[in-house]
Amino acid sequence: MSKRVVVTGIGALTPIGNDVNTYMEGLKRGVSGAAKITRFDAEGFRTEFACEVKGFNAEDFLDRKDARRIDPYAQYALVVAEQAIKDSGIDLESIDKTRVGVIWGSGIGGFTTFEEEIEAAGRAVGVPRYNPFLIPKLIVNIAAGHISIKYGFSGVNFATVSACASANHSLILAADNIKLGRADMVLCGGSEAAVTRAGIGGFSSMKALSTRNDDPKTASRPFDKNRDGFVLGEGAGALLLESYESAKARGAKIYAELLGSGMNADAYHITAPEPSGSGVIKCMQNAMKEAGLNLDQIQYINVHGTSTPLGDVAETSAIKSVFGEHAYGLNISSTKSMTGHLLGAAGAVEAIASIISLNHDFIPPTINHFEDDPDIDNRLNFTFNEAQQRKIDAVMSNGFGFGGHNTSLIFGRV
Repeated sequence: MSKRVVVTGIGALTPIGNDVNTYMEGLKRGVSGAAKITRFDAEGFRTEFACEVKGFNAEDFLDRKDARRIDPYAQYALVVAEQAIKDSGIDLESIDKTRVGVIWGSGIGGFTTFEEEIEAAGRAVGVPRYNPFLIPKLIVNIAAGHISIKYGFSGVNFATVSACASANHSLILAADNIKLGRADMVLCGGSEAAVTRAGIGGFSSMKALSTRNDDPKTASRPFDKNRDGFVLGEGAGALLLESYESAKARGAKIYAELLGSGMNADAYHITAPEPSGSGVIKCMQNAMKEAGLNLDQIQYINVHGTSTPLGDVAETSAIKSVFGEHAYGLNISSTKSMTGHLLGAAGAVEAIASIISLNHDFIPPTINHFEDDPDIDNRLNFTFNEAQQRKIDAVMSNGFGFGGHNTSLIFGRV
C-alpha cells in the first residue's frame, strides 16, 4: 500500500528573506526583491538588475576553507537544508540514517565556478591551470552529496536537472521513494546561483529578461499587459518530506500533506510553451487525479507565472481548461513577481509559499499589476497587488522548464 507523504520541515533563502519567517513576511507585504546587480558590474548589459540574495555571507555558515571549496549554489543548499532539519525537530542521533535520502534540484549548478575558471583560463599564458576543486564545485549533484556527507544521510541520493522544473521534480521523486518504502524521510528542494555575467548575458541574448532598468522593482509583472520578460533570481528552498507514519510516531509537527503530483513533457519546443497547453493541462489533471480531489477542493494555485509574453497566456488558458467554471472561484498568484525567477530553485521556494498559505490562510499577491492584458481573462482572480485572506484546504503549485518539462504539486491540510 502506498504511504502518505507529509512535510515536516522547511527552509528558505530568497531575495525577499533569508529564512522562512522573513520570506513569509515579504510575501505578505508584497515586497520586490529586484534591484541593481551588486555581484558584478552589469553596466552595459541589456539587463542590469536581478533578484539577488541579500546580506548573505557563506562564512557565517561554513568555515573559510570549506566556503572556498563550495560553489554558491551548494552553499545555499547547505544553509536551507540546515534550516529544514532544525525545523523538523528530528533527532539526528536516533534516526536510521540509511532510511534518510537527499534528492536535490538545480537547473545549472556551479555556474559561478564554471564562469570564473573559464575566464581565468582565457587570461592564462600557455597551458591554463585549473583549480583542483573545479569539477566537484560545478557538478549539479554535489549539493546532494554535501548535504548527505554533513548529516550522514546514506539513503537514496541524487540530483534532478530539468531547468525550472528541477526542484518540483526533486519533491515528486522524494515522495515516490517514501511511498514505495525506500525511505522514511527525504530532504529535497533546489538551489540556484546564476546571477553572473554569463547568466545575465545568456538569458539577455535570448531576450528572456525584462529590460526595465529604470525601475527594477516593478519589472517582474506577471499577467500585466506590459510585461517584457522575467527577472533572474537566486536562492534555495528545502523541504523535509516524511512518511505520515514516521512523523506521527515521533510527534512531529506536520505542515501539509503532499497529496498528488503530475509530470510530463510538451514535446514541442526548447523554450516556448506548446500553444494549446495540452501538456500543462494533462500535467495538472494527473496531479488532481493522484490527489483524489474534486476541482472545487482547490482554493489557490501558485502559478509558474514568469512574466513572459507567451508563458503567462498559455498557463492561464490551461488553468481555465482544467478547472472550468471553478477557475473563477480560485485565487491565482505568481510569487515570482516578488522573488524573481529562481530557475531550478523556483519550485522549492514556491512550494514553501504554498505551504505557508495553507498554514496561515492568506494568498500571496501578484505584485506590479498596472494594466490588464486583453489576451488574458481578467475575470480570474490573480490576487493583484495585495495579499488576500482566505481559508485554504488544498493548493496547487506549478513549475515548467525549458525543454518542455511540466510539473504540478498539490498540498493539503492533514
